[in-house]
Order: sequence, then structure tokens, then C-alpha cells
Amino acid sequence: MTKKTINPALTLVLVFFIGITLGTVALKLPLATTSTITWLDALFTATSAMTVTGLVVLSTAHDFTVVGQLIIITLIQVGGLGIMTFAILVFLVLGKKIGLKQRLTIQFALNQTSLTGMVHLIRMILLYTLLIEGAGTFVLAWRFVPMFGLTKGLYYSAFHAISAFNNAGFALWDDSLVAFVRDPLIVLPISALIIVGGLGFTVLMDVRHYPTRRRLTLHSKLMLIGTLIITTVATVLLFAIEYTQILPVNEQFFGAYFQAVTARTAGFNSVDIGGLEDGSLFMLIILMFIGGGSASTAGGIKLTTFIVIICTTLAFLRSRKEVVVLRRTLRPAIITKALALTTISLLWVVFVTFCLTLTEHAPFLTLLFETVSAFGTVGLSVNFTADLSMIGKLLIIVTMMLGKLGPLTLLFSFAQAEPPKIGYPHEDVVIG
Repeated sequence: MTKKTINPALTLVLVFFIGITLGTVALKLPLATTSTITWLDALFTATSAMTVTGLVVLSTAHDFTVVGQLIIITLIQVGGLGIMTFAILVFLVLGKKIGLKQRLTIQFALNQTSLTGMVHLIRMILLYTLLIEGAGTFVLAWRFVPMFGLTKGLYYSAFHAISAFNNAGFALWDDSLVAFVRDPLIVLPISALIIVGGLGFTVLMDVRHYPTRRRLTLHSKLMLIGTLIITTVATVLLFAIEYTQILPVNEQFFGAYFQAVTARTAGFNSVDIGGLEDGSLFMLIILMFIGGGSASTAGGIKLTTFIVIICTTLAFLRSRKEVVVLRRTLRPAIITKALALTTISLLWVVFVTFCLTLTEHAPFLTLLFETVSAFGTVGLSVNFTADLSMIGKLLIIVTMMLGKLGPLTLLFSFAQAEPPKIGYPHEDVVIG
């Protein structure tokens, strides 16, 4: 009898669900909250933290004790880096051998194309995380320690550094970072942590080795160029749409820049999202749907997926048989995966938004914004999350899980063995 085929995607999904379940139970403990909370709210918060989304139905600062906040930040750290990353670290500490099954699961979780160097990649991910979050904590402490004192200041610095690097968006103020909209010592470090976390660990490692290799992979080039372009364009457009002569220009610029960065997956906000123009909200929806980079702490369909879709469309309009990006030809499998991922994601967003129009009493743009924010694991809200009905919360919970794991991961996790390859005759259909 042959051994059953290992399904890395199913393993990843099951471990992820176990993590959310444990987080829900932990947040329901009396010492984690200042008052009794429902199981649904505990599940929503645990899911939001584990998927590094940042949508909240309770106040992180007031409804949770320090113990509860530590549980949330632990879930954020585990969810941002990946459960399998921590599992492998435990294996390494205990001196256990990393087998094929674990390597396959890591490969799938981190979206890698090769099994080689998996353990080294895990070690580097941990090292980079500690260094970057430590640096972020140190910089933020220059503002928070004088403001709150040494102990509380360091705690606030570490909490927001971890939340920012993991693109979670959880803050210890109910209005997020609105009070610091014009403060460069808060806006710049947190936005830098968000960008670095959203680039992905493979890009960070590639950049680190650039001085010796003198080359970057196509993925790294697309992520770096794409991030620069999309951030610049979004900042300019947000500044133009929301420009007013009432507020200082520097405050408006910092607000536009910060929202352009955070909307792609982090969820912090330095301006009142509910007070933005419809044009700004719709642009934020687009940014949230695109998301950050593969093998990063970000969500969305991923920036490289968006770039592949755009380049494929341009190749079609130019009647080219191959899709060429920066003098490199993309394999058909990559294009097919990008199209499938985008299509499934759009269908799910449409489905959930339609359901919310039946269960919730809110404007359509608000419901669409909430859905895309959950799917992109962003965490921005038009001040509506706490008003969701029970069915609405459940829909958003499932959407956050789907956004974190990825639509293709869930499909692959329940996929059966590949059927025998049978050839069929070709025939065309009319398109467009």
C-alpha cells in the first residue's frame, strides 16, 4: 500500500485554525479582558490578530488587559511570520530533524519555488525580524518614553513596532495614530516598518546579498520598483483629493503619505477614514486589494500578481505571444496562477459584499471597504466594524482567514490527486 501524499496546504490550514482556536480561548480568559466578552468577539479578535488584519470590534486599549494585549501581540507575531516558521524554530531548538513534510509545508507557506535552503531561510527570517523590530522599538522609544515613562514607553514602542512590521495595524489608541499625524518620529518609523514588512523576507535577503552578487531577482526588482511607484502615485492622488487650505500642508502630506503606505495592508490610520472623500475611499480599496509582497507579512492578491496581470494585458494589446518583464519572459504557469488568484479573490469580495448588503444597514461603499479591508488583511474601517451583525462578523472572519491563507491555498488544501492527463480536441470560443 502506498503512503498517502503529503498535502502541505492542508497542513498549513489546519495548523492555522488550531492557532486561532487557542487564541480565542486565551482571549476569553478573565485575566485577558477588563470585562466579560462574547465568544464571537474573542474569535473575531483572535482571527484579526492571527491574520494580521487589525479590524477590531473591541477596544484594544480599554477592553483588554496587559495580558490580553500580550496575547494579541503574540498572535500577531506568530501570524505575521507564519505558524510553520515558529514550529520549525521549536524543532531546531529541540534538536529535531526537519523532514520532507515540514520542508514542503514551509515551501508552500513562504511561497518558495525550491526546497533547498528552507532551514537557513527560517533562521534568517527570525534574525531579520528581531533586528528590524528591535530597531523600530528603539526609534519609537525616543517619542514614547518621554511621553509615558520608561516602562510604559518601551511597551508602547515594542507593541507598535511589532504591529507595524507584521502589517497588523493594532494600536493602543482607539483612533489609531490620528493624534500623531504631523509627528515624523511616529509616522516615518512606522511607515518604514510597514514597507519593509510588506516587501517580503526573500526581497530583504536578496537586497542584503546585492553588494556581493551585484544582481537582484526579477521578483525583488518588481517589488522594489512597484512599491516606489504605487506609493508615490497614491500619495500624490490622496493629497490632491483631500487638499484643503484649512490644515497645514505638512500635516496633509504626512497624512496622505501614511495612508498610501498603510492602505496596502497595515491598517493604521493617521486621519479619520470615515471623513475621507469617496474618491479617496475607492483608491484605498484598490490599494488594499493589491496588497504587499509574497512571502511577506502583507495580504491582498500581492503586488507582483497585480504587475503580472498588467503586463499580461499589455502583451495581449501588443499582440505578443510571450509576456516579457524587465527582459525576462514569464512562464505560462505564473500567468495562469496570477489570473486564477485574482479571479477567485474578486469573486469572493463580490460574494461577501453582496451578503453584507442583505445583513447590514450601511452604504454600499462602506460594506465594500470593510470586505476588501478584511480580505487584504489591512484593518482599515470606515468606523463600522463594531456595528457588524453576528452574520456580518462571521463573514468578515472567514474573509480575513481567506485573505491570510490565500484563495489558492484553501483550494489546494482540499484538492484531490491530479487526474490522468487526457487530451481533448481544440475549439475556440468568442471572447470580448
